[in-house]
Amino acid sequence: MMTIEQIAKVCHEANKALCQTLGDDSQVAWEDAPDWQIESCMNGVVFHLTTDDAGDSASHETWMAERVKAGWKYGPVKDEKKKEHPCLVPFVELPKDQQVKDTIFASIVRALAPLAKA
Repeated sequence: MMTIEQIAKVCHEANKALCQTLGDDSQVAWEDAPDWQIESCMNGVVFHLTTDDAGDSASHETWMAERVKAGWKYGPVKDEKKKEHPCLVPFVELPKDQQVKDTIFASIVRALAPLAKA
């Protein structure tokens, strides 16, 4: 059986690998990720485990609402100090390479859901 944290780590590392493939080396390993990022990833896993048929856009909208609640706003470049992120836009306005992050995240959670501890 897998814990929420273990599933979140798989999702995080897959996202990191995708980002690197796209030329974005800003993502750190799970062990080095800031607490807010780990918590956000774990919240995303819980969302998909508890929300039947949540689509990719629902995943993004939930993530975006969480960021805004934490004081983040849109910015052209991700800046943790300023709490700015270029993905703080509706899902349909994201570039395809950013939309696929949500698709991969949701797919990993769905694939690992049968292994999740209750």
